[in-house]
Amino acid sequence: MAVLVTRPEPDNEATAAVLRARGLEVLLSPVLRFEAVAFEMDPDERYGAVVVTSGNALRALAAHPARESLLKLAVFAVGRHTAEAARQAGFQDVVAAGGDAVALRALIIKSVRTKPLAKGARILYLAAADRSCDLAGELGARGLAVVTATCYRMTPVASLSREVCDAFAAHRISAVLHYSRRSARAFLDAVRIGGVEISALAVPQCCISGTVASILRDAGAPHVVVARAPAENAVLEALDCALRPLSR
Repeated sequence: MAVLVTRPEPDNEATAAVLRARGLEVLLSPVLRFEAVAFEMDPDERYGAVVVTSGNALRALAAHPARESLLKLAVFAVGRHTAEAARQAGFQDVVAAGGDAVALRALIIKSVRTKPLAKGARILYLAAADRSCDLAGELGARGLAVVTATCYRMTPVASLSREVCDAFAAHRISAVLHYSRRSARAFLDAVRIGGVEISALAVPQCCISGTVASILRDAGAPHVVVARAPAENAVLEALDCALRPLSR
């Protein structure tokens, strides 16, 4: 029995390595594909900080001509994984929030109150084309000046791999991991196109948050497990809980 990882590349390989180290068989079938989006930044603009909600934003920034000018700025990252990606990209002053947009917003507002970030500073938000919340608007309502630069998009793939469809049909997949609302929706579209929706939804769906879980529940999945926190280790704990009855 295998665990299906639907995360985009290259994050799916990191997840697969952890699962294999636990002795689990893994199938990889990304349901979203990263695409960088060309964007411009005013060379005369002075930013006080950078906000990133995904490591994909840092991938998009890698080849940008203004990248070097940003590296000296503080970075507010949505969680530890994204914070580590920022450090690997060359940023030195990186602070991680608790893993979701609510925690990130609170972190930025707290930084203004405690002075690390000047009240009038302009914040550069490196964002995806499709966003689950209006972070810039929420910060703007608190009096912060946020400039949103759309630097990447995640495009749904046309279908699951043939190997994965065959595995669902043969009941060889024991659980599916879900890390975002968009990927959960893309997964549902893909299993419908592949003709394996019934068998795909019959297995445990392990979700990084309640909002992601609601998409699977609304689609009819009977066994949805929610991570205790929006972090990968919590998703893997949810997976352990889901697989425990199957190992008896």
